[in-house]
Amino acid sequence: MNAGPGSRNFFVGLLKSATSLSQLSQTHAQVIVHGLQYDLAIVTKLTHKLSDVKAIHKARHLFLTIPNPDLFLFNVLVKGFSKNESPLASISLYAHLRNNTSLTPDEFTYAFAISAAAGFKDDKYGILLHSHSVVDGLASNLFVGSALVDLYFNFSQVELAQKVFDGMSERDTVLWNTMISGLARNCCFFGSIRAFSDMFARGMPFDSRTLAAIIPAVAELNELQVGMGIHCLAMKEGMDYDVYVLTGLVSLYSKCGEIDTARFLFGKISHPDVVCYNAMIAGYASHNDTESSLRLFKELLAFGEKVNSSTIVGLIPVSYPFGHLQLTSSIQSFCLKSGFLSDSSVSTALTTVYCRLNEIESARQLFDESPKKSLASWNSMISGYTQNGLTEMAISLFREMMSVFSPNPTTITSILSACAQLGILSLGKWVHNLIESKNLESNIFVKTALVDMYAKCGSIVEARELFDLMTEKNVVTWNAMISGYGLHGHGNEALELYNEMLHTGVAPNGVTFLSILYACSHTGLVREGDNIFKSMVHDHGFEPLAEHYACMVDILGRAGQLVQALEFIRKMPIEPGVVVWGSLLGACMTHKDKSIARVASEKLFELDPGNTGYYVLLSNIYSADRNFPKAALVRQVVKNRKLEKTPGCTLIEIGETTHVFTAGDRSHPRTMEIYAMLDKLTGKLKEAGFQTETITALHDIEEEEKELMVKVHSEKLAIAFGLIATEPGTEIRIIKNLRVCLDCHNATKLISKITERVIVVRDANRFHHFKDGVCSCGDYW
Repeated sequence: MNAGPGSRNFFVGLLKSATSLSQLSQTHAQVIVHGLQYDLAIVTKLTHKLSDVKAIHKARHLFLTIPNPDLFLFNVLVKGFSKNESPLASISLYAHLRNNTSLTPDEFTYAFAISAAAGFKDDKYGILLHSHSVVDGLASNLFVGSALVDLYFNFSQVELAQKVFDGMSERDTVLWNTMISGLARNCCFFGSIRAFSDMFARGMPFDSRTLAAIIPAVAELNELQVGMGIHCLAMKEGMDYDVYVLTGLVSLYSKCGEIDTARFLFGKISHPDVVCYNAMIAGYASHNDTESSLRLFKELLAFGEKVNSSTIVGLIPVSYPFGHLQLTSSIQSFCLKSGFLSDSSVSTALTTVYCRLNEIESARQLFDESPKKSLASWNSMISGYTQNGLTEMAISLFREMMSVFSPNPTTITSILSACAQLGILSLGKWVHNLIESKNLESNIFVKTALVDMYAKCGSIVEARELFDLMTEKNVVTWNAMISGYGLHGHGNEALELYNEMLHTGVAPNGVTFLSILYACSHTGLVREGDNIFKSMVHDHGFEPLAEHYACMVDILGRAGQLVQALEFIRKMPIEPGVVVWGSLLGACMTHKDKSIARVASEKLFELDPGNTGYYVLLSNIYSADRNFPKAALVRQVVKNRKLEKTPGCTLIEIGETTHVFTAGDRSHPRTMEIYAMLDKLTGKLKEAGFQTETITALHDIEEEEKELMVKVHSEKLAIAFGLIATEPGTEIRIIKNLRVCLDCHNATKLISKITERVIVVRDANRFHHFKDGVCSCGDYW
């Protein structure tokens, strides 16, 4: 075969060894000199190499000089455009091949074009290519199938990815790896582990990439025992020295708190590259060992290694941000100088830390200045707003994001959390419809967030229906439903569900115990609550936190066992804080015990002197005892210290419009009708023998004026508006930002009977379902 200077083989060999655009350009010039510029083998290799060195425009220009390109050359350029982040050019070339030539796309054409389709903001091109591959009989080809599975995972279309996978008559290691890693990327960690187990059970050969794909899922679930099993498997198959497997194991053991093991494995890597260093740096940071993380980072720089964006992301204290504001600012300054701040993953990690530190303005500035926002960037900012209670801003940013990106499970869980905080059911249902349209229902985190949203928006029946339909439930799912029952005062149902959870083998965590104790507290289940608290410590070995102790105080206090509650506090092994003493003071208000209230309030004034609520509670306790001078004295302290009480307001949603009322509000366009309805209700209430509860109103005004004050409380105005703005028999739902007062609670019970309406009230503590003159809380709130 001729391989001398100027021959085809000679130039193909030169092109294979070329590593720069300069070398390729020189070789191309010699190709032209020797009259081989139309030789397809040479042009194809040159096109391939040009795309490798990111000179995709030169590759395109070269392609256009060939009068009759073959399928191989088309495929090379379709792939080249895809690799060089030019998805539209890749798809356009595919379309030209299909529509304007006599050539027929093969499995490689489809695989490369489908990979390019993953670069768009939605999946419409991918779906079209999928359809074409079905028509051409190539959809079941392994190469095409793997590309399709990966495409759908990129758009979080887990069900469609699973459907393609299930429809494949033949599966190889690459396809299984794509499935395992895709599930992990979409937070379907249990699904990823199941897929790996299924692959193993079928006797499918696996490689180091399989193990590297499954380890992140195991790490996210903190499944140390499973991780150790995979480690043993890697050792048995001789894959434990593979750098990707070792790097994954370093990350796994770090996230599971086994930092010494992670450090040992890192030491086994003879020549750790920057990826290995990144894993260990991130491991130290996730273990809150910022000193070691920074030391390793400096060591990497000292070795002359070029750090990358992943190094910086690992260094940023995302897992333990508190107390590290200065470090975060320093990292930001370093990134600004070194150019890393323009990297989306870096700015996203910094945004996340600032959000967790409640530095929202700094977070938003970073977000706004980011030149290339990824979906993760939007998710970080939306989640940050939600976590800091800025729910309306979260929803506004979510709507803005929808014009740029399709939401993924992370986006959806954040926005459902915002809906749950606001209690706006219509918005939650809109998001639910969006989930169905985007085929995101299969994600366990999305389903769990839906259960939580419906429960917190007052639809406990819908929450339970969704819960029962879930084939896969984790501890967070069970917690959401148990907590929902607690919010609605269904303590017995919460207990039944808790026992069912234990029976299924799901281990409870701190949130589980908090949720079930809360449910017992709001239903008067003292004995049951006490048994669960003891079981938490003795059977499950869980060390109670301040919140768990506060729940026990609340359980005893609400049941009127105030002396026992105080004794319980004095025997606590940890110093009782604001939450514990606040629970006791609240119980004192309910049972009008001024002596224990004095003990609790003195502690609270010492621990949290700026909180007006405790002064108001103490003042109300004195007023209820008709000790008006002392009540006035407490109120005077509030005035002297210039403390401000949180103003009460009530929200009601009519259709998709929210209306907010404050006490004595006359700003609503239908004020005249609202007050007319209020007068009508007041008359009917008096006819029914209702007596206004005015004991906690200011004592130095006339009784008639006190009645007028409580008459125009925000919740009564909202109910009156609901009655005139909705059809007879329609359920009325309102949300109060504070605890509903005794007078409004009693009045609402009677209003539900007079008007034959179901009235659902969500206050700061729980839900009240009023029907036929009775409240679901049993007057125990």
